[in-house]
Amino acid sequence: MEGVTDMPMVPLSWLADHVDIAEGTDARALAAALVKVGLEEEKIHPARVTGPLVVGRVLTRTEETASNGKVVNYCRVDVGDHNDAPGTGKEPSALPSRGIICGAHNFDVDDLVVVSLPGAVLPGDFQIAARKTYGHVSDGMICSARELGLGEDHSGIIVLPRFFPDREIPPVGTDIVSWLGLGEEILEINVTPDRGYCFSMRGIAREYSHSTGASFRDPGDAGVIAQCPPSANGDGFPVVFADDAPIRGHLGVDRFVTRVVSGTNPGAPTPRWMVERLEAAGMRSVSLPVDITNYVMLDLGQPMHAYDLGALSAPIVVRRARVGETLVTLDEEPRELDVQDLLITDSPSGDASRVIGIAGVMGGAYSEVGESTTDVLFEAAHFDAVSVARSARRHKLHSEASKRFERGTDPALPAIAAQRAVELLVQYGGGTVHPGVTDEDQRGCVAQITLPVTEAERLTGAEYTPERVAELLRAVGCTVEEPVDGVFAVTPPSWRPDLTLAADLVEEVARLDGYDNIPVVLPTAPAGRGLTLAQKARRLAATALADGGLVEVKSYPFVSDTWDRQGIPADDSRRQALRLRNPMADDTPWLRTSVLDTLLDVAGRNVSRSNADVAIFEIAKVAKPCGTVPADLPGAEHRPGDAVLAALEAGIPAQPWHVGGVLTGRAVAAGVLSQARAFDWADALDYVREVASGLGVRVEVTRAWVDTVASHKGAPMPTPATDPARVAPFHPGRVARVFVRAGRELIDVALAGELSPVACREFGLPARSCAFEIDMDALISQMSAQPIQVKRVSTFPLAKEDIALVVPCDIPASRVEQIVRQGAGALTESVTLFDIYEGDQVPEGYRSLAFALRLRAADHTLTAKEAAKVRTQVVDKAAKVLGASLRA
Repeated sequence: MEGVTDMPMVPLSWLADHVDIAEGTDARALAAALVKVGLEEEKIHPARVTGPLVVGRVLTRTEETASNGKVVNYCRVDVGDHNDAPGTGKEPSALPSRGIICGAHNFDVDDLVVVSLPGAVLPGDFQIAARKTYGHVSDGMICSARELGLGEDHSGIIVLPRFFPDREIPPVGTDIVSWLGLGEEILEINVTPDRGYCFSMRGIAREYSHSTGASFRDPGDAGVIAQCPPSANGDGFPVVFADDAPIRGHLGVDRFVTRVVSGTNPGAPTPRWMVERLEAAGMRSVSLPVDITNYVMLDLGQPMHAYDLGALSAPIVVRRARVGETLVTLDEEPRELDVQDLLITDSPSGDASRVIGIAGVMGGAYSEVGESTTDVLFEAAHFDAVSVARSARRHKLHSEASKRFERGTDPALPAIAAQRAVELLVQYGGGTVHPGVTDEDQRGCVAQITLPVTEAERLTGAEYTPERVAELLRAVGCTVEEPVDGVFAVTPPSWRPDLTLAADLVEEVARLDGYDNIPVVLPTAPAGRGLTLAQKARRLAATALADGGLVEVKSYPFVSDTWDRQGIPADDSRRQALRLRNPMADDTPWLRTSVLDTLLDVAGRNVSRSNADVAIFEIAKVAKPCGTVPADLPGAEHRPGDAVLAALEAGIPAQPWHVGGVLTGRAVAAGVLSQARAFDWADALDYVREVASGLGVRVEVTRAWVDTVASHKGAPMPTPATDPARVAPFHPGRVARVFVRAGRELIDVALAGELSPVACREFGLPARSCAFEIDMDALISQMSAQPIQVKRVSTFPLAKEDIALVVPCDIPASRVEQIVRQGAGALTESVTLFDIYEGDQVPEGYRSLAFALRLRAADHTLTAKEAAKVRTQVVDKAAKVLGASLRA
């Protein structure tokens, strides 16, 4: 738990300082009580030591030299009731005791030590058992500080009177797990961002009181500490506010308290109880002044800082950073400061000004308390939450102080926290409190909130009387005036900056009264509503692909350098991606413009993990920012008007639905009677056709890229790309463009085929892997334009005609098939290409395409004459449009 903790740690013994805890309450009972008021359990940390850990007295100590040359001590130790009787035990002795081997030499006979007996478990799951070593049976262990987790010293064992000079040592044989603070479970809780006051024992104790009704003693009340904070006077260390660049109109600081203690003992140790509490909270002991600031922060919720007074020059100036300024922070990292960083500086402004800390985040190494510091200046201030949060994120310095400041601290606490720190330093470090007190206070008045007495009932549905509402809000700490015309005037407490609206107060009422008291009322579902056409279409598409053997995946829509890896040219519209202002990861700041942008990575990751046969698809939105008009973000003071909403709508990029798929490896596994078959471009195209067929949309296919574009008569053809990179990441010669014919307009709906060698290599896929991407929105738009016409199943026999047409080689087979269908007319049931021939029997530059026609009439049996007529129509149409001829 060492270092900055993500969530508050709650030892019951510490919490009991501020609230009455029922006897027998453990960490689980505490978690159950806190969850009632919205503080969820994150984890329960078990006790650091379990089993017998007792006070022992060394009766004898005999030095022995082992065979390896090491000098060890064989000791007989009195452990009270845990002793072996005289003449018994694993190594019989004339004295009631236990025999223990110890390698340390910093103790002697009659010293009181800590003994862990067999069955004990020390930190790090170190289990103690009797074992034979150095020629003796060691029936336990005499412990050092590091072995018990009480410090880093491992050079010698703990001699209790020397280690705890200010505490009375328990009798020999006493179990001291609790006395050492090692046997306590610690509850870690999850705190929502709006409740920063719960990052302190003060705040958690208050919430426990709300949950259980236990008596709460506010440590933030001046009457609780030994002496009320003295009033500010002119003798304190001078402080100047010089914030000339406030954020959102808020000054970076509105209160700054300093207190001085001089003549302290720089070598004074931190009291053991404080070290134990800091360690329980996940922090390590540094020095007495620093430990005191951390302890006060954890206890009250007020971050503080301790300076070496001798290193400072008056006055302290709180200001924004200047261009080019730097600071070496306490973590010894040099940092370039931003002009929006709020700084703590000393000396007059100008060239002599020195930066001594980033306000609310971290102090500088220059003025830190050192081993020789005798005069200490304590700082306790209230900084603007937004300013601190931005600096912490800008410098990636998420300290314990910034974690509290950015959630909002109590501006009424600085003077009380400083007084508490002064008292502790004088008590444990000696010294004299300087009479000077600085309290630069520029706080504004807390705004009142108007709350209709019926608002809580209106928003929650539970019945609350006005008296109950007032009672619960006063329990939170609010000042509630008697209602006037059915409206309360409520002033939130200083530690709740999140309470700004009437709805916030209603949430507090509901939380404290109990969420389980809010009635559960299910709204009546309106009739006549179901899935939209687009939702049905997407589900049909997913079903078709899943039935075809593909696995649906979901990937994050954030990308980085995917376009370079796919081979997409710099001026391609697919590179016009939306960059996020605050991305989840700095290396993936853009939203994808194609599903394949992320799906190729998913496929490559599977292949890299030895999943050679990959057939995956994803249905997701892509972002097309072209044409969007950026709009300013409106404030939250009132509901934005129609014009503002329209501007926001214009700033939202188009987000069409796409379906993408990647195929690699085997489409069919090898069997006893069959051979394996790898996925090829035809599989990718078939999946596109399956989706379109499932939606009832007739699609046509053409090549996506050719060397030359032949001129054809009749209906226009889609214009093939003239640059192979325009179809990246697909192979330019092995990719098909799928389109829908709407009158004389051709609408592209998909690309399908093989991936380019470059894309396969960049994404770690096998050569000749395949993919497809469908514009679902374009396909769905044709569902309404091409309503499905249900035809009656004909019971009349089928007529068959085979036709072989000789056409130029540059005419796609799909175009020829299209003309064949047009020529065959309404009697066509199916048209299938079954042979392609290029050779001596056709002219050079031509090829023969043979089609099998299946013809059927709905109301009669076709005659030979009718079938021959269809054949003639097909040949004539192909000759007229394509210049084709019938192969002899």
